[in-house]
Amino acid sequence: MPQESEADSSGEASPGEASSGEELLPGVLSEALRAELVAFRRDLHMHPELGNQEFRTTAAIKERLERAGLRPRVLDTGTGLICDIGVPDPALPMLALRADIDGLPIPDMKTECAYRSTVPDRAHACGHDVHTTVVLGAGLVLADLHEKGLLDRAVRLIFQPAEEVLPGGAPDVIKGGGLDGVGRIVAVHCDPKVDAGRIGLRYGPITSACDRIEVSLDGPGGHTARPHLTTDLVTAAARVAVDVPAVVARRADARSGLSLTWGRIESGHACNVIPQHAELSGTVRCLDLAAWRTAPDLVHAAIDEVATLHRAKSVINYVRGVPPVVNGPGTTDLLRAAMTARFGAHTVEDTEQSLGGEDFSWYLEHVPGAMARLGVRPPGERTMRDLHQGDFDADESAIAVGVELFTAAALLEARG
Repeated sequence: MPQESEADSSGEASPGEASSGEELLPGVLSEALRAELVAFRRDLHMHPELGNQEFRTTAAIKERLERAGLRPRVLDTGTGLICDIGVPDPALPMLALRADIDGLPIPDMKTECAYRSTVPDRAHACGHDVHTTVVLGAGLVLADLHEKGLLDRAVRLIFQPAEEVLPGGAPDVIKGGGLDGVGRIVAVHCDPKVDAGRIGLRYGPITSACDRIEVSLDGPGGHTARPHLTTDLVTAAARVAVDVPAVVARRADARSGLSLTWGRIESGHACNVIPQHAELSGTVRCLDLAAWRTAPDLVHAAIDEVATLHRAKSVINYVRGVPPVVNGPGTTDLLRAAMTARFGAHTVEDTEQSLGGEDFSWYLEHVPGAMARLGVRPPGERTMRDLHQGDFDADESAIAVGVELFTAAALLEARG
């Protein structure tokens, strides 16, 4: 993983450091653009598309960027796009602004919302419509600043597909040259625990590694009257479900936060028949990068041991997902300085590392970067609409906050 210099984390050499909210930067949103971006977000919210199927979303982004005089390039995968503002200069690596554009396969449960999803069993329940709108808005503002000669360094916009599909769409963006000429990359993620108008920042790991695991158990079935003559697969599956997470927890350093959690278990069709097949699937999450690298062997061994104890044959499909997002100190300082310059130091709060996974981490294997948590909770609201739930929504004032955060970051980065 690329390392940022110690100078970046010292405070003295942080890009564009600001000590108060008094520094004036160009690029404040007009009321007309604010209204347009809210409408754009609502349109996306009404038409969510799953990973690698975001054709309408891609077309909408492309059309708006082209209308601003930009030349976006659709990825070879057919969805997602990259767009440069200004002419890239090899001597001046670009800042990249990344958004994810896909929705989730869950129903929208906001019954009284005028812009709820129109697609059955599809919803923007993770805030990707907000992320997309933030990067689009920042791109439109920065394009205008570039035309006025107020942007001294090229900026890249990355609209990435398939964040919700392990191992994510980020590898496709990287393979397609999305990081060529990029010096650092930033992103935001909606956080319903943070008030709109604020962001959360953290140095170091801010998300966790996330893998998917699928287990098949097989053995001779039989009559429930004679379990001693069979492999009791229901019991075997139950023991795998209960014992394997406990074994893994005892064999991993507790500080790594390695956690195996099952989301599905299936076996059998009749009450008096011991089945011949059982399946389990779940996720493996980990706070620590080193422990994540050893997790597959550890989990494999634990499953094999428990299954063998119950005379079941196990077949394991361990799908590598994403490593943790590890915020670089210099880029985190850049985001802090940008938010401070726009809104004041009081609008930045410390945030914790979550067990959620994010494929933004793949970019950080190549270039330094950082992710901020974008507050989307209406100030004063006590009922939290959590991510990946059908009633999730965002305070739309957060869109302007994200846009001005990114435009300030680009301007401060250009100053070097």
